[in-house]
Amino acid sequence: MIRISTIFIATCMVLVAASLGFVLYSVAGISGSESAIVALTALTCLILYNAVSMRLRDRSDVGSQIADLSRGTADLARQVAEFGRRLAAVEGRVASANSTGADRMQGMAGEINELGGLVRQLAASVAHHEDLLASGPAVQPVAAPMAQPVAPPRADLLQPMPPAPTVVFAPPPPPSPQSAISRGQAQLVGAIRNAIEQNRLDIYLQPMVTLPQRKVRYYEAVTRLRDERDQVLAADDFIEAAEAGGLIGRIDHMVMLRCVQVLRRLMIRSKDVGVFCNVSAATLSDPTHFTQCLDFLEANRALAPSFVLEFKQATFRNLGPVESENLAALSQRGYRFSIDHVSDLRLEPRELADRGVRFIKVPAALLLDTAQSAASDIHPSDLSDLLGRYGIDLIAERIEGERSVVDLLDYDVRFGQGFLFAPPRPLRPEGASATAEAPQANPQDLNGASTSAPVSSPAAPPRTTGSAALARRALGPN
Repeated sequence: MIRISTIFIATCMVLVAASLGFVLYSVAGISGSESAIVALTALTCLILYNAVSMRLRDRSDVGSQIADLSRGTADLARQVAEFGRRLAAVEGRVASANSTGADRMQGMAGEINELGGLVRQLAASVAHHEDLLASGPAVQPVAAPMAQPVAPPRADLLQPMPPAPTVVFAPPPPPSPQSAISRGQAQLVGAIRNAIEQNRLDIYLQPMVTLPQRKVRYYEAVTRLRDERDQVLAADDFIEAAEAGGLIGRIDHMVMLRCVQVLRRLMIRSKDVGVFCNVSAATLSDPTHFTQCLDFLEANRALAPSFVLEFKQATFRNLGPVESENLAALSQRGYRFSIDHVSDLRLEPRELADRGVRFIKVPAALLLDTAQSAASDIHPSDLSDLLGRYGIDLIAERIEGERSVVDLLDYDVRFGQGFLFAPPRPLRPEGASATAEAPQANPQDLNGASTSAPVSSPAAPPRTTGSAALARRALGPN
């Protein structure tokens, strides 16, 4: 159907050509035939110009439509890929749930069989004792002896007895160092168990700030134990003993519980905050304690984007089939991982990103060490960019001087942690639901900018001593 605009343009072109011919005929004195030819020529030129301009406009419209169609096709392809990824995740989650349920059923069946065996052994032992009691001799009553007359003492019994030989007792040999160490470790395990049962497990928070703005973005939860005298036992002093005594799983479960409580309290004030929670390799490989932790984390999946689980570098380098499967189960539930205790820069970013690692903590001294940069495969100044290509953020920890901050900014490090910004602060006495103390009295003295750390009533920091003294005081007198 011809549009009204096209009819209007054609009418205008005819009028323009006729007017031109009329002007030439009446003003210039040109004959009528020549004026008609000129008018027809002008009309032809106008028609050609209109046709060319319409063709160019149609071509641009077609090009824009093709571009829109290409963008729509690309969006459709991305949506299909996203649906495929979600479907694969759902299938993996269903398979994991099925395998976990089968493992639990097998574990319960094994425990029931063990209980049945113990009951049968107990019944056999009771029957054996009953047989012994039935076949034993009857107890006869003992008659009281009759009084006998006292005989006079004999003469040979009145002779003096020879002196008893002298016995010299040698002092016991000193205990060997190994036995002393095992006895001390057993006492330390007992002290740790006592502290866990009496809820003397404390959580300290140390902030991680953005560089160079120095605004608090995350918190790391640091675990401490207190003895009966309220003296603090650092994590490095009791982790090995707790792992040897099988208590590290209970500690990690309690720490996770309190970290979630802290995160919920912090997110009331700001949504852009997260908490790092340390998890040991023993908990990752222990099916009983890991199942408890997994159930708890499953119930708090809404906090997964802000709750980061932190493991040591040695844990990721020594992963077995069980540990890898447990890490995959945590990653499927949306939890992200962090790596600390980094001893060298020999990293595989692609493999770590596939396992769910999103943060790597490297000591500032290791990043700025020229000898380490010569021994590693990549220069530390390029490490942040390399990790960023795979979605991993580099965090420089143990920063204690302003000079280190200046050098780390040249390496494009986005996050920093250390005593320069704030030391680990204990929670308020009412428990893990409270937030941490203010990092420092005057944050402007550090960076000249406000530090968005949550502020609460400060708690008096417990007394700290050396590692050996803390262990001795936690154990008490021998």
